[in-house]
Amino acid sequence: MHAEISENPNDMAQGGSAVEKRESLWEAYLRRGLSRRSFIKGCVALTSLMGLSTDMVSKVVEAAEKKPLPVVIWLHGHECTGCDEAFIRSASPLASDLVLSSIALEYDHLLSAACGEPFERHLEETIKKYWGNYILAVEGAVSTTDNGVYCMSGGKPFVDTFQRVAKGAMAIIAYGTCAVSGGIQGAKPNPTGSSGVGHYTGTKPIVNVPGCPPIPEVMTGVVMHVALFGKLPPLDSENRPKQFFGNRIHDTCYRRPFFDAGMFADRYDDAGAKAGWCLYRLGCRGPETYASCGNLRWYQGMSYPIQSGAACIGCANSNFWDSGASFSERLPKYGPLGDVDTIGAGLAIASTAGVALHGAMSVIQKQKRAAEEAEAEGGAHK
Repeated sequence: MHAEISENPNDMAQGGSAVEKRESLWEAYLRRGLSRRSFIKGCVALTSLMGLSTDMVSKVVEAAEKKPLPVVIWLHGHECTGCDEAFIRSASPLASDLVLSSIALEYDHLLSAACGEPFERHLEETIKKYWGNYILAVEGAVSTTDNGVYCMSGGKPFVDTFQRVAKGAMAIIAYGTCAVSGGIQGAKPNPTGSSGVGHYTGTKPIVNVPGCPPIPEVMTGVVMHVALFGKLPPLDSENRPKQFFGNRIHDTCYRRPFFDAGMFADRYDDAGAKAGWCLYRLGCRGPETYASCGNLRWYQGMSYPIQSGAACIGCANSNFWDSGASFSERLPKYGPLGDVDTIGAGLAIASTAGVALHGAMSVIQKQKRAAEEAEAEGGAHK
């Protein structure tokens, strides 16, 4: 799936006046007195950030020279602001550089200096002025119980504000598991009637960036892809960008050889844990979770939960809070050969069989994923 977005700076705004010309990234560099060399280096970094191959650098440079900086409206629904907090910790590029030089962020509860009535009036003016030409970023779930009174923004139910703003967006980015699938607000018994924003976007193009919170560089990479190319990145069957959610954490985990050898930690303080063995028995959700934690990592690539000694809890999964098990409870037993714990139990044949079983399951899972994406592609073209 590769959704096209209509973006024309000369489109007429809702109020009837043409949208004013906005500067491009290259023009922003010139205004700040930066060199062409710095601009090219920035484009190379952006290419890597967006998960693109190096042969796309020329296209990124071309887009950065010509595309106007995108107007972004960032709404907050039923959430904890953790996604925004993650976003401002992006290192490549720095969130400050992105906000001040690469996008025109017109509305955001966390990062805006204004507040109150003038702030809400500015939102209305931005919607009217850039109707059909702005990117809508949203974090947090949509609450609907009792007409949405459990999540109010600017004195209005968030569900009403979101639907109104979404109607004029050229594309929507759902940041975080709450915005994608409801998160903890949508967990059973869900008294506030919360769910992901995708149920309320109609036919608007949407890209889902799950995680609790998502990796900062993934967040900046997605918004820059939409900004530079005027279209969503290639998406999987769940509308997630393939370049960031194309692999399971299990496939990029440095502890994977220990899994294949049947070497597991049984407690967080045992010898296996201290030696860096696989955390599968301690409830690790890496084998079923698609994310970039194992290769991008956090804090400028320094670490991620598994590297710090904690099992993956699958926060990017849609059933994150309602998986039916505690985070420390191990995944179900696998396949006809029985418990994965028997892998590498001391006999070479047991280890070989376990690795073969694991490989077969990986193939089956990837085939199922490919089939779902093919079905989604077929539906998108009907």
